[in-house]
Amino acid sequence: MTIDPTKVLRLNLPQWQGGDHPDYRIGARVLAAIAPEPTGPEETVAVPEADGDARPVSQGIVSRRALLDILAAARSAIARHDPDAIVTLGGDCLVNLAPTAHLSERYGDDLAVLWVDAHPDIMGAQQFRHAHAHVLAMLMGMGDPDFVAAVPKPVRADRVLYVGLTETTPFETEFIARHGLARLSPEDVAGSAEPVLAWLRASGAKKVAVHFDLDVLDPSLYDFLLLQDPAAAPGAYDGVAKGRMRFEEVSRILTAVDAEADIVGLAIAEYMPWSAIRLSKALRTLPLLGSR
Repeated sequence: MTIDPTKVLRLNLPQWQGGDHPDYRIGARVLAAIAPEPTGPEETVAVPEADGDARPVSQGIVSRRALLDILAAARSAIARHDPDAIVTLGGDCLVNLAPTAHLSERYGDDLAVLWVDAHPDIMGAQQFRHAHAHVLAMLMGMGDPDFVAAVPKPVRADRVLYVGLTETTPFETEFIARHGLARLSPEDVAGSAEPVLAWLRASGAKKVAVHFDLDVLDPSLYDFLLLQDPAAAPGAYDGVAKGRMRFEEVSRILTAVDAEADIVGLAIAEYMPWSAIRLSKALRTLPLLGSR
């Protein structure tokens, strides 16, 4: 089945609270501006700006209440259109909770999920208080019950493939092994999409939702990644797994997948255009533009 372009929802979701980094909001707004024009309906979810340092931790999650409110707004935006496919432009990785939950409910076990990411996103509040690292576990039905309640049809572990996953912590490694999640490293897919296509054929799924966290890319090659923050202290990201892929490799893989099945979800997350972020902040100092 070819996806009707008019049934593809463009969801702009400049959420930053999941990563507790207000600059994700600016990155998401820039991404929405430079992306190709939508072919179908478009929704932009209002996300409040950071208000000082008041970001409370509740039940082990930073900004939990705000995140639940944004999740409800995203679900309402999706429900207004009941789309066949969704392009989500974020924002931190948690932006993909409502879209993939909708697609899982619509397509059931015919949906495969490609998690194109340097990190597995399967932690819980006990391991990490930033909920953007919880999103895939939530989609699988595990984690904070108020977020999991937004996933009527949890994604089965055998319908998930990591693409570009790099080093994992002991907790993550054990979780992946215990649930039988398939993983391909950047080296596994270097030069060929065939390992991804072989997994997809074996799954039997004909619909695919793609989570594309830009941090799967090599930070030595791209300046729009979190790890390239020019204001970060030396060593701030020591020990953090780093991507090793090129954008062209991801594009080639997704093009091959789209020829094999219907891509019905594409979420792009964690875009940090540092020069635009600096300019955005500078503009606030000007008369008539400054909000404070």
